[in-house]
Amino acid sequence: MDKHIRPMENFHIVLWLLKDLCWVMDFKWMGTFMILPTIIVAIWITYKTRNYLSEFVHNIAVVCWICANSVWMLGEFFFKDGTRPLAAVFFILGLVTLFVYYIKRFLIDKQSH
Repeated sequence: MDKHIRPMENFHIVLWLLKDLCWVMDFKWMGTFMILPTIIVAIWITYKTRNYLSEFVHNIAVVCWICANSVWMLGEFFFKDGTRPLAAVFFILGLVTLFVYYIKRFLIDKQSH
């Protein structure tokens, strides 16, 4: 795998924590600003891992998770916490992505034995 991915994954954790810290501290505009770099880096990592199915699928789930958290955060900041159903859609998309991957992986492993 690309040796530049791990440092970017570590930096991504910093971005994610900053975004979530802004959320918990009710720093509305800074938290809103932090959505973009956090999602961009998550998408970049996902793109870079596209040739490694397991990594790629898990990174798609991470992108969904960050989108869900971001929608939820924006809802708490600006929409009287009214965006949870939309946030749930992103959480579900991430879970479905992983479920499909693991079901296919389980079936392939079962067939090879």
